[in-house]
Amino acid sequence: MNGTLIPHTPIAVDFWSLRRAGSARLFFLSHMHSDHTVGLSSTWARPLYCSPITAYLVHRHLQVSKKWIRALEVGESHVLPLDEIGRETMTVTLLDANHCPGSVMFLFEGYFGTILYTGDFRYTPSMLKEPALKLGKQIHTLYLDNTNCNPARVLPSRQEAARQIIELIRKHPQHNIKIGLYSLGKESLLEQLALEFQTWVVLSPRRLELVQLLGLADVFTVEEKAGRIHAVDHMEVCRSAMLHWNQTHPTIAILPTSRKTHSSHPDIHIIPYSDHSSYSELRAFVAALKPCQVVPIVGRQPCRDYFQDSLSPRLSVPLVPHSVQQYMNSSSRKPSLLWLLLERRLKRPRTQGVVFDSFPETADQSQGDMDSQEAKNNNLSGHLEKQASHRPLQIKKPSLPDLCSKERDGAVPFSESQKMVTVLTAPLNVSVHLRSTDEEFMSLETGEEIGVWPHSVPRGNHDGAVATGNQSTWMGQDCPLTHSSEATPLLAPEFRGLALKYLLTPVNFFQAQFSSRGFDQQVEKYHKPC
Repeated sequence: MNGTLIPHTPIAVDFWSLRRAGSARLFFLSHMHSDHTVGLSSTWARPLYCSPITAYLVHRHLQVSKKWIRALEVGESHVLPLDEIGRETMTVTLLDANHCPGSVMFLFEGYFGTILYTGDFRYTPSMLKEPALKLGKQIHTLYLDNTNCNPARVLPSRQEAARQIIELIRKHPQHNIKIGLYSLGKESLLEQLALEFQTWVVLSPRRLELVQLLGLADVFTVEEKAGRIHAVDHMEVCRSAMLHWNQTHPTIAILPTSRKTHSSHPDIHIIPYSDHSSYSELRAFVAALKPCQVVPIVGRQPCRDYFQDSLSPRLSVPLVPHSVQQYMNSSSRKPSLLWLLLERRLKRPRTQGVVFDSFPETADQSQGDMDSQEAKNNNLSGHLEKQASHRPLQIKKPSLPDLCSKERDGAVPFSESQKMVTVLTAPLNVSVHLRSTDEEFMSLETGEEIGVWPHSVPRGNHDGAVATGNQSTWMGQDCPLTHSSEATPLLAPEFRGLALKYLLTPVNFFQAQFSSRGFDQQVEKYHKPC
């Protein structure tokens, strides 16, 4: 298990054994590879912090309840409580780890100083341009992915390794190609090969679901005979499988990995394509950051003294505040109600809100947007069959879905217990929508639910109008009431006062048997001065 309990803090990263977790109270998941999820299962019952893609995967494949999953937006800073009285907090910033879909590095800042936990990562110079790192802040402790921390192990860049794979495939123009992979990672390599050789890449349904989530080019299929490149589990690539594959068609297998692997058949080729940083890249990364100390994540592969010439002077052990000590030593391992409330308070929560549909004039354009979005949703939700293999290969690459959107089609999320979309009849035949959170995860920064799949909420008024994404979306309570300038014309001035009252009226104040006129009267009654 490649997990860590960070000393003198309540922080645990990729560590899921509560029996051995001691005083850890805040649990973070860097990515979804199995060596970082040992012990994580459907029985997990504490807040778990991760990226939006990992949030989807941990619920989908490990059945962790959405109640405990906290999806944090990558590239933004988030504040978390470190005690139960709100005296001590820390800031955590997620940075892209360039390892596999959803993988992130964690930058923790608090009474303990500044800690950077890389998880598994492949270094690129652009990482140093991240706002959280380029400000020249001192990294006190660097937890480093030391998988390839060995001067004797020389690795090519991923671009060079991909070129080697392409050249190998070109030497076998009549062969089928089996690419041995782990369950997650190297999807961009498969896309590159498909575009290079103008062929479909055959995937398992599970992996196809993932690449659709990532918004990669439409070059993947589950149809077995559609293309010559097949992605298979790396454990399938063995001597017996090669003999079987070659009985029906000439086949070679490629294992893109930097691990020491024995080739059991002459047609099994090992290419050092790695999603972990090379030794030279690690040296460059540490030299740029100049941390006070480097702690290896992979314990069986020590860093020795490779980075001594790049370290800053060590600091003394941080003093743990009394309130944090009490929190870490609390008898209950489950978060208290007080702590959960404090966590929500730090998130800038929203009140239950309503969204007004646009008027019928925009119906045609809006319906087109809805139809396009609905078609995309149906494609992503399990209809994985491709058309016949003779269909021309489409290489147009769609844009990556906005995985952390604060607002989906203008709808405002509300109660976690709500399991359906509620439509209220409002004045002027304008529909009011309350968004279901059944398919979403908690966003730490905004306190709202965020979705991973692109999706839309069915909408419509009595005249068949459908709202657009530019409609007025109102925010409440701790934030000033604001709305999009583009959406301002949607309500005439004489109706904005009543609309605002609707926005400020709790949802549970309405009763289902009222008519639209009854709603108006109830709203006026609620806001009538005592």
